[in-house]
Amino acid sequence: MTEWIKIGQLSDIPQRGARCLNTPIGKIAVFRTATDDVFAIEDRCPHRGGPLSQGIVHGAQVTCPLHNWVFSLETGEAQGADEGKVQTFALRRDGETLLIDASFALAVAAE
Repeated sequence: MTEWIKIGQLSDIPQRGARCLNTPIGKIAVFRTATDDVFAIEDRCPHRGGPLSQGIVHGAQVTCPLHNWVFSLETGEAQGADEGKVQTFALRRDGETLLIDASFALAVAAE
């Protein structure tokens, strides 16, 4: 059974913006698109470690602020000719409340 942790409200994140969560595995960026979809990914570009939470959100993608790599918020995969992937995390909405799957914390505890 999945354990969900409340992380805030949809209104805490600006449209086409992000907020960060500090977790035992590092920062997780939570994004809100222009259509109010929400996604959570690792807040570190695999190319040069850029903070993806400071990138530009367009559609369901984010562009790294350092070197313009583009990542799918849905899959974490680099887009276009770039290669790489960031970890994604399951989110859900309960009305305006945002919840994240806590399994990442359980995986760290098991190590």
